[in-house]
Amino acid sequence: MELIENLVLVFVAGLVTALATGIGALPFFFVDEFSDRWNVGLWGIASGIMVTVSLFGLVDEGLAYASGGFPTLMVGGLLAGVALVTVSDRVLDGVDLGDVGHHDHDHDATDVQTDGAGHDHDEVALEAKAFAEGDLKKLVLILGILTVHSFPEGVAVGVSFAELGLDGGLSILGFSVPLLAVFMTIAISIHNVPEGTAIAIPMQAMGLSNWRMVGAAVFSSLPQPIGAVIAFAFVSWAEAFLPFGFGFAAGAMVYLVATEFIPEALETGADLPNRGYPQLLAGLAAGVISMIPVLYV
Repeated sequence: MELIENLVLVFVAGLVTALATGIGALPFFFVDEFSDRWNVGLWGIASGIMVTVSLFGLVDEGLAYASGGFPTLMVGGLLAGVALVTVSDRVLDGVDLGDVGHHDHDHDATDVQTDGAGHDHDEVALEAKAFAEGDLKKLVLILGILTVHSFPEGVAVGVSFAELGLDGGLSILGFSVPLLAVFMTIAISIHNVPEGTAIAIPMQAMGLSNWRMVGAAVFSSLPQPIGAVIAFAFVSWAEAFLPFGFGFAAGAMVYLVATEFIPEALETGADLPNRGYPQLLAGLAAGVISMIPVLYV
């Protein structure tokens, strides 16, 4: 029974990160455009938090669980995390999105500005068109694509809950929740906000209702709670592989920040003064500084 309760809590944490994606679409209830400065800053904050939590949280935990000598399992996990993101990118590059990404290049509603959220432009256009038309087949394809894209983030959330129930955590809803899990959930949630905005942009241009944009944004992150539950179940079942799990999550997160988050933030801020570097650096600094208390708890 305790395991079921823990799995439910981890799923809820993953669901919180998915719902945060919907927040990115909420500004369109009030304005027609959303500031690139805000998006770049959020990318910076999320990146700073993720790198700090990964290096000083996940890696530290992995080393603590490594049984004497060279932490082979944790290093293997780091490399496996990097490999998963790399393979995922190549799989997505090889997905045939049909004609959706190559339709009417005459500046129609889905031929929009860069998404700035780590999504391929064709992928965002496909999701917008599928929701506009209510095309179930395309929505299933999208969910498969998004599962590949979002799984590492869900894994990071799930692994961060590895010490759930142990002394020293925060008391939340009767559970002793690891501080690392709280901050990883917050980090992924912050990262998901600009993703939601990017997803909503083409849908707003197509005239979809505001609530459909929110629903589509949340839909795009639904694989995260599933990934969180799978990862938590694995590290709970095979405690000997905890160093691998922590390393895996850390490797995936840091690699995602280096290869997707920061490049996409700079692409989003390309038209800003100084190409958005001030907003990105300010966000990075804010993210790192916000994590300082964690390093000394």
